[in-house]
Formats: sequence, C-alpha cells, structure tokens
Amino acid sequence: MPSSRLPFLLAPLCLGAYGVIRILDGLDGSRGPGLAWTAGHVFFLVGLVFFGQTLRTMRALAGRTRLATAALVTGIAGALALGGQFAIDVVVGFLAADRAGMDAHFARIQDVPGVDVVFYSYGPLLFFAGQFVLVTLLAVRRRVKPWAPVLALAESVLPVLDKDFIPLGAALLLVGRR
Repeated sequence: MPSSRLPFLLAPLCLGAYGVIRILDGLDGSRGPGLAWTAGHVFFLVGLVFFGQTLRTMRALAGRTRLATAALVTGIAGALALGGQFAIDVVVGFLAADRAGMDAHFARIQDVPGVDVVFYSYGPLLFFAGQFVLVTLLAVRRRVKPWAPVLALAESVLPVLDKDFIPLGAALLLVGRR
C-alpha cells in the first residue's frame, strides 16, 4: 500500500478504536476520567492527523478546484475544532477526580463565550461537511465508488443518532475506501 493510502486506513482505524474504547469506558455506567477516557481521546486525536492527510490527498485527487479547496479548508477547520474539543476533554479528564468533577469543569469551560459553538456544536460539523464534499467530488470524477459519499454521510450521521455507532461509522469508511 503506497504511503499516501496509509492515512485512509489509519484514520478510520483510530476512529474505530476511540469508539470501542468509549463503549468499554461506559460499561460501568460512567465515562471518564481515567486510562480509557484518555486512551480513547488520544486515539481520536491521532486519527484526526490522519484525517487531515486524507483531506489533502482527496483535494489533490479532486483536481484542486475552488470547490475542492473550499472543502479542504472547511474540513481542516472542522478537524481543528474537533481537535480542540478532544484536547479539552483530555485536560478535563486529567484535572477531575471523578465524573462529577469532569461535569463541573466542562460547565465552566463551555460557559466561556464561543467555546460551545466553536468546539462542540458547530465547528466540528465543518469537518464532516468538507469530507463529504471531497468524497462526492471524487465520486463524480469516478475516483471512488459511487456509493462512497453515502458511506461518508452515514459515518457523519451515525454518531448523532447514538455515539455507540462510532465504530460502525469507522467500518463504513473502511468499506468506502475500497
């Protein structure tokens, strides 16, 4: 597998690892703080680095048009927002002794004007929008299967329905890369 294709494998694998660890972390009825919380979030952050590489590669394959460039910029902005969210989550996990402590820290952080909008509510959506547009452009150019955009969209929507679907979304991205 050429090195430029490796991020297309590693990004969803890291996302899937995060999703599985997240499920395991919640088996006791509470998520975080602790090793599982931190490990899962680190997997996600590493996955974002690989996703950034996939966005750049997809833009190049899509022809470096204005739309592809706008999708890349949008996707990278969303990835940065997601990275900020997960970095906050890791720090909160280190600062708190228990879930109640985490909730108190999150409440204080999210009370800062703009934090919720940028890092939790709308900023992360930019990643999924940019990714979807790039995959769609590649499907139009017949660089990926015609159903790849549907899988990318499903990967984006599944966690909204239930975060326990994150590993399934990651699996869909792996299927879509074929």
